[in-house]
Amino acid sequence: MATTTRNAADESSAKPTSGRTLVLFLIPLLLLAGVIALFWFTDGAGLQVEPAAPIETVEFQRTVLTPGEIELHLRNTSPEAITLSAVNINDALWPFTVTPDRTISRLGEATVTLNYPWVEAEAYAISLFSTNAVAFDTEVGVATETATASKQTLLSFTLVGIYVGIIPVILGMLWLPAIRNLSTRAMLFLMAVTVGLLLYLGVDATSEAIEQAGALAGPFQGIGIVAIGIVGTVLLLDAIGRRQQGVGRTEAGQRMTLAALIAVGIGLHNLGEGLAIGAAYAIGEAALGAFLVIGFIIQNITEGLGIVVPIARDKPSLRILALFGLIGGAPAIVGAWIGGLVVSQPLSVLFLAIGAGAVFQVAYQIGRELVWRKDAKRPMPLTAFAGVTAGMLVLYVTGVIIN
Repeated sequence: MATTTRNAADESSAKPTSGRTLVLFLIPLLLLAGVIALFWFTDGAGLQVEPAAPIETVEFQRTVLTPGEIELHLRNTSPEAITLSAVNINDALWPFTVTPDRTISRLGEATVTLNYPWVEAEAYAISLFSTNAVAFDTEVGVATETATASKQTLLSFTLVGIYVGIIPVILGMLWLPAIRNLSTRAMLFLMAVTVGLLLYLGVDATSEAIEQAGALAGPFQGIGIVAIGIVGTVLLLDAIGRRQQGVGRTEAGQRMTLAALIAVGIGLHNLGEGLAIGAAYAIGEAALGAFLVIGFIIQNITEGLGIVVPIARDKPSLRILALFGLIGGAPAIVGAWIGGLVVSQPLSVLFLAIGAGAVFQVAYQIGRELVWRKDAKRPMPLTAFAGVTAGMLVLYVTGVIIN
């Protein structure tokens, strides 16, 4: 009894109270705030100087064209507020209105409206000027009326998402009966091909995300968005996979879980693809949008194959296969809606990064559990190498043909 009492007393004395812990955490933060205040009120240690020229930048988020009118949606990415004073369109000053106000606070948004008789398929160079005579340039490459949210527009983007996502993924899954008759070496090669396909998709999505991140204004820290999207998605899917595998399922159940994770990863990637297509149509680049649709259709049939490879030896029901097909393909519809009707460059970068992280994590899962297994009786490393290389070459050649 005395021993128990002593142990309880030792534990209570070893653990500080919650109030004391909070104070200990707050002390460094309060001291840090004091240092910042000291630096601020001493004019940056005497190094504060006025810039030689005003530092003013603007990010154009969206250009909306309706009959007889041009709307420029922009955000002030300058260190301080800016005030717009004039608009020049094709070398002619033009009257304009600004909503909510000509003075735009830092990171504030505004809409510049021009009552301008634009002509279909013509190009327009537009410059906005601040009161400090700083010019902010944008252009309309090919003028055409901007798609707006309507039943017809939503239906069109839905059909595009079905063409790009659902149909090719399900068609790829129709290879399931054929791959059941393959030898062990051929199955390993096919799984390695799947890893190669996913790695290529991940690198491509990462490249696109970094490119778009470079176009973001400094305050948004585009590369940071890319890093958060990729790393966060990889860790989240890995946590979900480990939790599911730790539930004590059979090997068949674990293979089914892996197929489901592949479908989720491919679905997140297709969200980014739909976003690119919707954005291309939204800015009037219908030809580019059509090429993207055709390219993604050809590419995505291989994604359906990747979903069914882990369960090739099992007998999944048609309901399960249809569900996997929808998980892998339907996000392309949501992506087309967002890309075509909601313009947010930081959101676009984030979605592309999430898609990249998803396919990287899925490629790792397939490689670890089906290609480079530690308990494999015949590792066949050259077969795995050939499969990964072949998978990447398939998408590379597809890109060359489409582009």
